[in-house]
Amino acid sequence: MAIDPICGMQVDESEGLRLDRPGMTYFFCSKACLNKFEDAERAQAETPTARLEPEKKEVIPVVGMHCATCVATIEHALKISPGVHDAQVNLATEQAVVRYNPAKTGPEQLRRSIEKAGYKTVAQDKGEGLEEARKARAADILSIRVRFWAAFLLALPLVFLAIAAAYRIPLSEFVVRNNPLIQFVIATLVMFCGLPFFMQGLVAMLRTRRANMYTLVSVGVGTAYLYSVFMAFALWKTGVSPQMGGLYFETSGVLVAFVLLGQYLESSARGRTSDAIKKLIGLRPDTALVIRQGAEIAIPVEEVAIGDIVVVKPGERIAADGIVVDGFSSIDEAMVTGESFPVDKSPGKEVICGTVNKTGTFKFEAIRVGRDTMLAQIIAMVQDALGKKAPIQEVADTIAAVFVPTILVSSLAVFWVWLLLGEDFMFALNTLISMLIIACPCALGLATPTAVIVGTGIAAQNGILIKNPASLELAYRVTTVVFDKTGTLTRGRPVLTDYIGYHGKTKDEVLRIAASVEKNSEHPLAQAVVEGAGQRSIRTADVKDFIALPGKGVMARLDNDLIMIGNRTFLVKKNIEVAPQASGDAAALEAGGKTVMFVVANNKTVGLIAVGDTLKDFAVEAAAALRRMGKRVIMITGDNARTAETIAHFIGVDQVFSEVLPQEKEDKIKQLQAQGAKVAMVGDGINDAPALAQADIGIAIGSGTDIAIESGDIVLIKDDLRDVVTAIDLSRYAMKKIKQNLFWAFIYNLIGIPIAAGALYSFTGFLLNPMVAGAAMAFSSVSVVSNSLSMRRYRRPFAR
Repeated sequence: MAIDPICGMQVDESEGLRLDRPGMTYFFCSKACLNKFEDAERAQAETPTARLEPEKKEVIPVVGMHCATCVATIEHALKISPGVHDAQVNLATEQAVVRYNPAKTGPEQLRRSIEKAGYKTVAQDKGEGLEEARKARAADILSIRVRFWAAFLLALPLVFLAIAAAYRIPLSEFVVRNNPLIQFVIATLVMFCGLPFFMQGLVAMLRTRRANMYTLVSVGVGTAYLYSVFMAFALWKTGVSPQMGGLYFETSGVLVAFVLLGQYLESSARGRTSDAIKKLIGLRPDTALVIRQGAEIAIPVEEVAIGDIVVVKPGERIAADGIVVDGFSSIDEAMVTGESFPVDKSPGKEVICGTVNKTGTFKFEAIRVGRDTMLAQIIAMVQDALGKKAPIQEVADTIAAVFVPTILVSSLAVFWVWLLLGEDFMFALNTLISMLIIACPCALGLATPTAVIVGTGIAAQNGILIKNPASLELAYRVTTVVFDKTGTLTRGRPVLTDYIGYHGKTKDEVLRIAASVEKNSEHPLAQAVVEGAGQRSIRTADVKDFIALPGKGVMARLDNDLIMIGNRTFLVKKNIEVAPQASGDAAALEAGGKTVMFVVANNKTVGLIAVGDTLKDFAVEAAAALRRMGKRVIMITGDNARTAETIAHFIGVDQVFSEVLPQEKEDKIKQLQAQGAKVAMVGDGINDAPALAQADIGIAIGSGTDIAIESGDIVLIKDDLRDVVTAIDLSRYAMKKIKQNLFWAFIYNLIGIPIAAGALYSFTGFLLNPMVAGAAMAFSSVSVVSNSLSMRRYRRPFAR
């Protein structure tokens, strides 16, 4: 046997797909795994240095980003750094994810590259990065708020002095004579309030040779300010009243205030987009009560070790994943799994870190701690997903990359065009400043990531892990949903479904006889009968002379009666006649896909026992909901056609693929894709992994195997098939919001920039005031973030 290097499955060398390489032979379970291996080889050949070098990943919190060009600037600064293989920056999460060669660079050098570009970073030493990042962002928001109020209060007298000069409002002789100088002093103080974005816009551009949103603002505000400084000293020196020359001090001051207001509102709103993720992070308790040397002691949760016995009292959060060893309780698992009702726990049941104990006190043995707990893995998976970009974001990033340089050139061109058309210098300068100020790549940069982070957080709260933004974008586009049967639509293990009595025997008596005999057998069907009797409070008796006949049945003596339990073949071999009624009942049960066992006492058929793999809760509801959404629902199974059709008819699927071998599931997915279908595959087992990888969207059941979960693009934590519907519906909703965001971001710039350039002046005489342009710019990004935040009102399809 060989191991598939892609999915980890064991492969029979005589049946697997063979691939010979110099000094090595590989075997693959499926064509999809072979293709993935060959794709990886080609990628390595294209970028040999990056692939052959050692690689580490570093996540660096970044403070001070406000637009898509900020993202591009930081990514560029990192990618040109020695030893960096790749860098992705997420505006919504304010993080840079960097892959680098540790032999050539390290976290400190990476942070310095970001800081040279004009942004702040947060060190993540000793595992305190999340808290430090939170504090740094809070301090940044506080700083912006303080600077806004200072700029706003200083801008008020500037506006008043400008109005007084224009409309000759009576003022003291000193103020009238020194009006330009007073405005200069106040405006200069306002400029200091905006110093950070001047630094990011101009100084960073000189270092990285890349313009950003702050470059536009800095050039626009700086032009108004410097022009006004020149005019103010000229007017003050000559003693000419300000209204004769015109000043832009009030414009520059109000613009700084509006920019800071926009930053404050956007940063505050953007912080709320990750509320769901923050709630998940906050679920883990700080301390745990463990038993050490026979005594209960409270220790930091980081010190809990595997094998520790942890005591949990009512109202407390569970500190690790574990198995209950003593006590009974009900647990609220809503924040981790999305399960709305408390779940009863008793000895032998598993408990999850971060969930809340509602009633009784119990003890559990820790089996997974720290980063290995389900909660930690959920958080890591969500954060990893948020470090990636959705395909639709590439459109915005491509536009943002050329947006700022285009606006800089266009504004200068418009300035000179108006001068050549005969307008005066003040008119042309007004259009230049307005264009620079109103142009806003912020909304473009925030349109996709804010919706993705809110959508991913909502999904996590509902027990759905979306492993990358591309899956969130693509899920709603699927046209066909393929369900594996065993373990996905069904429970994957036999359970007692029917029992019937004949010849004066009641059904409970038949079950008692069968369970008494079968409890001596280790066969899965026998265990299903015994468990079914226990669940129905049927008490069993001891038997004698038990004999098991593999593939046929069992025999034993019970209360001096010879009992035989087995299939038709067994009865025929024993020359036992099956009554017509029993034969008919058995045929009906078998038609429903169930396994029937005849119960015989003293050579007379006294009953039937039927065992089957029952459907999971909500399987029928999920299939019906998907069909209402216009999706084609298919079931794939290795069962014979008759059994498969019976189950499929009961569930309500559109099509069945029966008698499919495990290695053929992937081929069925390919057939559907060849017909033009966008396919989502839902599975839970090792043999589903190739099909999950081949599908456009692989949806893995969290209760399934690790290989299936690894192959899935979306993981359902709960064993609830309705979450397939929720995942697709949430994808549709998130994409609707992203498209709305991008529409308004594009429309704002497409309409605002021409108006700022004076497009309406020739027809209506209207010329946009730069202060109005500043207000529009400030609120454009806020409107996009607010639209994304409205997603928090989302309700699952089955909760509406």
